[in-house]
Amino acid sequence: METQKTKLPAAEHAYRSIRAAIVSGHLEEGERLIEERLSEDLGLSRTPVREAIRRLTQEGFIERHGGYNTRVATFPADEMEQTFHIRQMLESYAAERAARLATDEDIASIRALSDLIARLTPPQSPADYQKISEANEAFHRKVVEAARSTRLTALMSTAFDIGMVDRTYRRYSTEELVRSANHHCEIADAIAARAPDWAGVAMRTHIRAAEVAAAKSSQLQDAAE
Repeated sequence: METQKTKLPAAEHAYRSIRAAIVSGHLEEGERLIEERLSEDLGLSRTPVREAIRRLTQEGFIERHGGYNTRVATFPADEMEQTFHIRQMLESYAAERAARLATDEDIASIRALSDLIARLTPPQSPADYQKISEANEAFHRKVVEAARSTRLTALMSTAFDIGMVDRTYRRYSTEELVRSANHHCEIADAIAARAPDWAGVAMRTHIRAAEVAAAKSSQLQDAAE
C-alpha cells in the first residue's frame, strides 16, 4: 500500500491509498478490512481511515456486513449483468437528451474529456490508468448532467457503480482500451452534431462493449483461480 508522499489531507490520502489497493487487487474481493491494520499500514489514525471506508462504501468499493465487519466488495455475475443493462438504458437515453439539450460549454467539456482519454490510451503507467479512469467517470457524469434531468441524475447516482466500473476498466486489454477511447470520441461527436439517435446508439454500443469485456475478464480470472 502506498505511503504518503504529498501533503494531502489525511482522509483523502487514506481514501486514495485504500482505493488503489482495491483496484490493483492488493486487497482482494471479499477480503475483510480491519481499521487498526489499515491505520498502521498507512501511518494514520483510525479517524481518517474510517472516513475513507465510509466514502468507499458509498462508491461501491467496500461492503458492510453488520457491525464493524467491512469487506472489499464482490461483484456476482448477475449483479454485474444487471448493472450494465440498467446503464445501457439510462445512459443511452441521457446521451440522446444531451444531443438535444447540451450547452456549448457542456459539449466542450465532453470533448475535452474524450480527447484526454484518447491521448492517454493506451496507458503507459499506473498514473495514466488513474487519469483515464477519472476522466471516464467524469465523461459519463457530464453526459448525464448535459441531459438536464434531475430524475435521470438521481437514477444514475445508484446505477453508476464507481467501484465496478473502475475495477473492470483496469482489466481491459490494450485493444479494449483503444476501442473504449474511440467510443468516447464518437459519443462526443454525436452530441456535438446534435444527433440524438446517433448519440444513443453510440452510448449503448459503448456500454455493451464494456459489459462483454468485463465478462471476459471475469471468466479469465475464474479460470486462473
